Amino acid sequence: MSKFKILASALTAAILAIGTSTTNAEGMSYGTTRGVAPKAKADIVDTAVGAGQFTTLAKALTAAGLIDTLKGKGPFTVFAPTDAAFAKIPTAQLNALLADKAALVKVLTYHVVPGEIVAADVKAGPLKTVEGASLNVTTSSMGVKVNDANVIKTDVIASNGVIHVIDTVVVPN
Repeated sequence: MSKFKILASALTAAILAIGTSTTNAEGMSYGTTRGVAPKAKADIVDTAVGAGQFTTLAKALTAAGLIDTLKGKGPFTVFAPTDAAFAKIPTAQLNALLADKAALVKVLTYHVVPGEIVAADVKAGPLKTVEGASLNVTTSSMGVKVNDANVIKTDVIASNGVIHVIDTVVVPN
């Protein structure tokens, strides 16, 4: 394929990926479309499980009874802690959390935001979660943080939303 065709294909894909967005009351932009770019076929849960680095998250979602919710229509934005993020929690404390369904639901829904927010739409400030409390999003030349967690990968697109990978489990006050 010629360099021109490759450049033209990349430019076409970029143009198709441009969409519109709306802003909520907190000033956070939510992407409402990505043009006619194809959607992923797997939902948030299957996408996370397929990635291979969210085994503990999948176990926690199962224990909390949230699998069906995150397989639902959405759209959702999930700040997904990796297995390494969960490993930062002392084993006894993590096991106690996994055994306490009410506390687990509270922590896990604190990682979920209604709507689909892609990286290009992220702005610093509060971001209301499904749990009810707000995450504090900060941006700098060092990257994006959600509370004390670093966003280490963005825009993992699923059929019912988007996943942003974080390096620390965030906990509501």
